[in-house]
Amino acid sequence: MSRTNLLDFDLPGLAAWFAQHGHKPFRAKQVMRWLHQAGEADFARMSDLSKDLRAWLGEHATVVEPGVMRDSTASDGTRKWLFDVGIGNGIETVFIPEPSRGTLCVSSQVGCALECAFCSTGRQGFNRNLSAGEVLAQLWWADRVLPRDPVTRRGAVTNVVMMGMGEPLANFDAVVTAMRVMLDDHGYGLSRRRVTLSTSGMVPWIDRLRETLPVALAVSLHAPNDALRDVLVPINRKWPIAQLLAACRRYVDGVPVDARDTDPDDAPPPPTTRWQRQAAPRDFVTFEYVMLRDVNDTLAHARELIDVVGDLPCKFNLIPFNPFPNSGFERSHADTVAAFQATLIDAGFVTTVRRTRGQDIDGACGQLAGQVRDRTQRAARRADGAVAA
Repeated sequence: MSRTNLLDFDLPGLAAWFAQHGHKPFRAKQVMRWLHQAGEADFARMSDLSKDLRAWLGEHATVVEPGVMRDSTASDGTRKWLFDVGIGNGIETVFIPEPSRGTLCVSSQVGCALECAFCSTGRQGFNRNLSAGEVLAQLWWADRVLPRDPVTRRGAVTNVVMMGMGEPLANFDAVVTAMRVMLDDHGYGLSRRRVTLSTSGMVPWIDRLRETLPVALAVSLHAPNDALRDVLVPINRKWPIAQLLAACRRYVDGVPVDARDTDPDDAPPPPTTRWQRQAAPRDFVTFEYVMLRDVNDTLAHARELIDVVGDLPCKFNLIPFNPFPNSGFERSHADTVAAFQATLIDAGFVTTVRRTRGQDIDGACGQLAGQVRDRTQRAARRADGAVAA
């Protein structure tokens, strides 16, 4: 008899599962606390459940722990896990410790189908979406194995960023289910300001996220005009910069989305919850901008970026390019990055330069590659010259 992986459920889903099998729905809160606050996978140890219920769970439920293929720690304390997700596939998850917080970078897909030119994950091809349980298991595992604060007993993970392998919005339902558990007081109890979703710009799904579960939003912009962004971030050919920035404004301002403004062929299914018109957790969007030498890093690019963004409430996070084999790109010089940053700051934008972490274990931004059995045949097409570098 197959058993149900309880990591696949948010609280309403778990309550419905209990009710479906004739058990009181309130048991879901108890079990969720055991799973996500105590990190307990053994039902027999869930002491506030009856013996009969514990035995029943042992027969009908399971907690699918991620198989660890590799556990690496960088010289700066950054830690990276390669998790086995079956059939020769592996995903990477990175923990970045800092004095005031600990950030976990979580993957949402095995590989990525978007083929951003400067990203190692995109070069690996794409195999499949992760289930909600596989997304959540990355946090569940990290919360169990990382040391807790000896005084407060709080876990080391204080922030989660959906910035690992894959495009989170392309796996919308599973990612949202996992994020609900991250936010739930019976789960990890993180605030919506401490859970960030990064997207390359799937415009209808940005709107759907705004209506369903608004968390902090980061957008991989990387270029100030469509001609350049079409090359660096090919999804721009479907949803160009003007449409993307309009969606970002709706996300921050909370403007209701009119279905008539969306191409029916592109529209995702309607929201599945009633979190309608809830304010975004931040009053700005973060634009991520990888700095590529002699590609997008000139002062002319900076001034163009200022003009195209206009008065949209935002901040910029400049990301020094992290090299990987045969990328075709080089990192911008430090003084070039500084001048680019100064230009944006002088125009009134909060602008930071991301500190490179975990580079010696290939755990830095853009370096996650995992292990992907590519269903897109991208490597073969690249060898034939059919995929642009």
